[in-house]
Amino acid sequence: MAGCGSGILRTGTALRGLAASAGLFGFARKTELLAASLSLVFLWGVVARRAPLALAQDAAVFRAGVQLVRVDAQVVDGRRVLGNLTAEDFQVFDEGVPQTITYFGRDTEPLWVLLLLDVSGSMHKRLAEMAVVARKALGSLGPQDRVSVVFFGRRIRISQEFTTDLDFAADAIGEAASERSVGSGTAINPSILEAASYMRRQAQSKPGRRAIVILTDNGGLNYQVTDERVLEELLAADAVLNAIVTQEAKPPGVAKKGVYVNPDFTPSDVFHLARQTGGEILRAERAGDTFREMMERIRTRYSLHYRSPQSSPGQVRKIRVELSAEARKRHARAEVRARSGYRVPD
Repeated sequence: MAGCGSGILRTGTALRGLAASAGLFGFARKTELLAASLSLVFLWGVVARRAPLALAQDAAVFRAGVQLVRVDAQVVDGRRVLGNLTAEDFQVFDEGVPQTITYFGRDTEPLWVLLLLDVSGSMHKRLAEMAVVARKALGSLGPQDRVSVVFFGRRIRISQEFTTDLDFAADAIGEAASERSVGSGTAINPSILEAASYMRRQAQSKPGRRAIVILTDNGGLNYQVTDERVLEELLAADAVLNAIVTQEAKPPGVAKKGVYVNPDFTPSDVFHLARQTGGEILRAERAGDTFREMMERIRTRYSLHYRSPQSSPGQVRKIRVELSAEARKRHARAEVRARSGYRVPD
């Protein structure tokens, strides 16, 4: 801003010099006054334009100065989401030590949503149901929110990169049921791993809450991609995993005692991954209605920030979010969903 103002002042000086060299001192004086007035008008305009931006950036304090930890939290009482809580209603613990919440908000931050759609044959009916309501379901998002649509089977394909154009995203969802290029199979863990890595690259150092929504039947085995590895990438991406699952989907059972289990092959468990990142799981009797509900619930989650304690780069730290004693009195049956930890940036 100072550079722009000095540029106008330099222009006024040049005009005065030109007028003086022509002997037009009266004109020079008027030019000087005009240049000064223009400088004040310009500077006021810059301040006026930048003031709202400065206020908006207050909501993104995690980007500057001291490293802050952002926690995306949801509070539910049964199926009902509690949306009227304040910062005083929460307690955050980092490695068991209570932390001071330095920023608290809900709708003030932009949202990054990645829709990870299982396009295997068993999911075509649900994909078609989602396509019908896609534009309406995405309507709960704001003008600064971004959506990406990714298909997966044996491999993944980014159908729509992150965009604020909800029509583009809705069109991509409409193409899911006819997708054939990703191969047959249901590689859930590798797909979540790649999706989280993609989100981390795209949203790195940018403000906003980050959510991955996977639609799947939770079937299939994962080859050499463990839940621990996927969770590490989700934590690094600062992303919450939410799942829309079919009615018959269920967590994997416990291996029978004495039965050999090949450690290279692990059953899919989006239930566990969602819980560990603070996300939720909704069963899709009608996938379209569930999709719309999921988007509304994601938009109304809370964002809590606190200053990161002294720690080593790359360290994974455990966190816990609870309601305060006073809030628990008002909401005795409420459950807080938040991620279980985070990785300190390298």
